[in-house]
Amino acid sequence: MRTRWAIALLLCGLSAAATGPAASATDPKSSLEREEYIPDIATFLNIGQASPAGYSWDGEDIYFTSSMSGASQVYRLTPAGWPYLLTAFEDGIDFFVLSFEGELAIVGASEGGSEQSQLYLMDPTTGRLRQITHLEDVQIGSVVWSRDDRSIFYRSNEENRRDFFIYEMDVVSGKHRKVFGDTAGVRGFSYIADISQDGSKLIVGNATSNVNNDLYLLDVASGRYQKLTEDEGDVVYAAPTLMPDGRTIWLTCNDNPDGISRLARLTVGNPEVEFVDDDWVDPRWEIDGLGLSRDYRFMVAFVNEDGYVRMRIREVESGRTVPSPPLEGILGGGYTDRHGRVLISFVGPTRAPDVWRWDPVRDELTQLTFSSYAGIDRTLFQDPALIHYESFDGLEVPAFLYLPPGYREGTRIPFIINAHGGPEGQFQPYFQRNIQYLLLNGYGLLAPNIRGSSGYGREYLSLDDYKKRKDSLKDYKAAADWLIDNGYTSRDQLGIRGGSYGGYVVLGMITEYPDLFAAAVDEVGIANFKTFLENTSDYRRALREAEYGPLSDPEFLTSISPIHKADQIRTPLLVVHGENDPRVPVDEARQILAAVIANGGEADSLIFSDEGHGSGKRVNIIREYRKQVAFFGRHLR
Repeated sequence: MRTRWAIALLLCGLSAAATGPAASATDPKSSLEREEYIPDIATFLNIGQASPAGYSWDGEDIYFTSSMSGASQVYRLTPAGWPYLLTAFEDGIDFFVLSFEGELAIVGASEGGSEQSQLYLMDPTTGRLRQITHLEDVQIGSVVWSRDDRSIFYRSNEENRRDFFIYEMDVVSGKHRKVFGDTAGVRGFSYIADISQDGSKLIVGNATSNVNNDLYLLDVASGRYQKLTEDEGDVVYAAPTLMPDGRTIWLTCNDNPDGISRLARLTVGNPEVEFVDDDWVDPRWEIDGLGLSRDYRFMVAFVNEDGYVRMRIREVESGRTVPSPPLEGILGGGYTDRHGRVLISFVGPTRAPDVWRWDPVRDELTQLTFSSYAGIDRTLFQDPALIHYESFDGLEVPAFLYLPPGYREGTRIPFIINAHGGPEGQFQPYFQRNIQYLLLNGYGLLAPNIRGSSGYGREYLSLDDYKKRKDSLKDYKAAADWLIDNGYTSRDQLGIRGGSYGGYVVLGMITEYPDLFAAAVDEVGIANFKTFLENTSDYRRALREAEYGPLSDPEFLTSISPIHKADQIRTPLLVVHGENDPRVPVDEARQILAAVIANGGEADSLIFSDEGHGSGKRVNIIREYRKQVAFFGRHLR
């Protein structure tokens, strides 16, 4: 195709030379626009991205993460607007946490996809680093600075490799002590949710599943704590902020009749949640994120409106709504400075993520980073349509329908169904390079948010729990039927792909419905729930059993495990996995590959020795998607 494009340009040039000035009606720029030049998938995967990582209180220093160098690193935006690279870890960084005064930062970085981050103390001006943890087979996270910038708090499972307790570390000496959690009392997955204005107290969350948690108030000096929440059933308390009065807590909660996460208040000593019933946020939609400015003056909410995320700002004391940025797509971030300006990320289906700053006082919006599109004309990219289809029991399932440019209604084309992870995840119309590549190459894509997806309330979230696991597979079957019945594709042109839990979906679909798909791609998926639960990292097991079913019910786990129906697989299968995956061990990939091959089926694989739960290095991402593109091209064309 590149050769044809070059020849076309050469012929245009020869024609102009032969006819002289009279041939000026042939516009060279128009000849470029007429050409259908589509770069290789590797070029698409080189399209950039940038996300906010930190913001000094005076508004002078802005930090962001980007994979422009090939792995996720942290950058400081210079006064001239040029990015200054601060880290150069081979596998990139996992997180970056700026101190309150902005003179220090903590960087978390792991190797080979292990997710076992070591902590580094950083000078964010120069990038100078000093490693302050040296822990093997330990996961560290939810780092929070003390208010005096002399110590940090974090969660770690170093005591028994299973339970996450809360620790405080002096960043100079490296000495640390446990401040919350014990094997006889609060155990499991604890994390830091907030630190009080005076630094004496922490709000600690403790999760028993992905859809249930409780909050505790910890006195750091004494180690005494009190439980803040009491409820029945599964309730999520998210994004709590303890106000300067030491009693009022702003947060979001879904403990209401419709199970929608809404703005609420909690008073220390009273577990009853008070929901704020006003018109600041449309009550139909969930609040995905909530934060307060450092001076507690402004509140910022990110509202999930059917997969798109809008931003809302209000004054805390008066409740007055403050203007929000005029951006349509998906917003995140929410860092604020003392001037009331907000640092945000903005991304849309046809726009790569970038960092923006919104000044609600001056009504001023400024784009701060400018992601490269690798020489690709982004006007060629396509927006999806939000559609709804009916599943087997009448449930209305939302989905995003992507169609290639110039699609003619009623034409059956190669189509891919995209299965998201989680299972409590939600497909949102972010900019996805590989999707836009597939569209420009004539494919369609449907991304359903089947029952069990987040973003639609607690009831919808629970519709696939435990014994109802296969009901979610029926939603994907209904998606395939909808595409075929509406003339978009046919069975011999229909593929499916998914990662993590979405990888299980892929294997579940080609065993439950062996004749439905012409190609399937499983990325880091579960094949055998029993071996998955036995071999996943100890700290994850209880949370996963709460979702999928316990090891004490092996009969049920067997009934939902694709490995026991591998003899039904007739769909060509590509399996992608990482050797170092701490979530879904690589043995899940090896089991299903061996079973398919033993049964005479068609299976191909790509196992990365230096990756974990998904590909992180650009060279591996390019290799993976080249293989996916070739695989779908071979079986769906």
